[in-house]
Amino acid sequence: MPSFRELLATTKTEIREVDTAETEAARARADVVILDVREPEEHEQGAIPGALHIARGTLESSIESRIPDKSTPVIIHCASGVRSAFAAKTLAELGYTDVASMAGGFNKWKDESRDWAAPRSLSADQRNRYQRHLLLPEVDVVGQQTLLDSRVLLLGAGGLGSPAALYLAAAGVGTIGIIDMDVVDASNLQRQILHNMERIGDRKVDSARKTLTLLNPDVDVVSFDVRLGADNVMDILPGWDIIVDGTDNFPTRFLVNDASVKLGIPVVHGSIFRFEGMVTVFDPQHGPTYRDMVPEPPPAEMAPSCAEAGVLGVLPGIIGSIQAIETIKLLLGLGDPLVGRLLAYDSLEQSFREYKIRPDPTNEITYANRDRIVVAELDGLCLPHPLQAPAAP
Repeated sequence: MPSFRELLATTKTEIREVDTAETEAARARADVVILDVREPEEHEQGAIPGALHIARGTLESSIESRIPDKSTPVIIHCASGVRSAFAAKTLAELGYTDVASMAGGFNKWKDESRDWAAPRSLSADQRNRYQRHLLLPEVDVVGQQTLLDSRVLLLGAGGLGSPAALYLAAAGVGTIGIIDMDVVDASNLQRQILHNMERIGDRKVDSARKTLTLLNPDVDVVSFDVRLGADNVMDILPGWDIIVDGTDNFPTRFLVNDASVKLGIPVVHGSIFRFEGMVTVFDPQHGPTYRDMVPEPPPAEMAPSCAEAGVLGVLPGIIGSIQAIETIKLLLGLGDPLVGRLLAYDSLEQSFREYKIRPDPTNEITYANRDRIVVAELDGLCLPHPLQAPAAP
């Protein structure tokens, strides 16, 4: 049986080694992955900025989901260059074709005063709370920290806002804003699960804050106990990463559309009616917007509210939860968001259908025209033109 030293020496003859200078030069290339295979406690003490961290013990089971293209150039490092050598051999055996080990490891990198930093870490309580997220390679610590740094604004603390807010708070979205000027009524409790009997008569934003902070103390809840209008929308919306639209009237939807297009903020839109609901994502910088889907508001008799037409209480839970999923996907850059796609759900048929939404070539309310958009209220059913030429100098 060979000794450890003999095994290491043999391994190093079978792999390619690079020095720290070559690794530093390779960091400038967008296609190169610097892979850190040290243990989590080592990584927390300092790391090469931008390096992908996969502990050596989980390398074989995690690498293919983290680096799916096996032709990707990978430079592996550990503390001293020993574990990275064995890791490089393992990746070659898994079919990776351009792998090297950094000689001397992070210790040499640090001794040479090359760029490094102590990465942000989660507390022990946070690691326990978000443990199931951390097991997902697509989320892991970096993704969870992204969620904790994110800011999501919910329009409404009602049927759609309730499940969306609960799941976003549970997921660790660090700042959640809620706009609602209503009070909790007993008739809300059939579907608005943020509230309860003890909160009847309370302001909805206050009730929502109590529920969400009890669920997750990591979350900062910012409340706006106001009616969203042209007089305040451009003061409230800037600075948010995503807007979750749970409104139930066309004037507000058009107002939010024009403001979000002007600001370039994605809107995760949801709506419900009786036994049916739908979800889509309006990303003004990358796809169609609400005005592409609904150029003009329909007559009032063609668009009754839930208060007039009724709604199955469970339905907003399904639609609001899908809105929460789409929001997290956008924040983390995961999967294929519902940009340009409308997902329609029928609870009686228990069916989903998908429809394409395409940009309307006649729609002038676009991100490209953002500097010319004037955000205004709908006046009854008359739609004021929100685009005007800039004033002459």
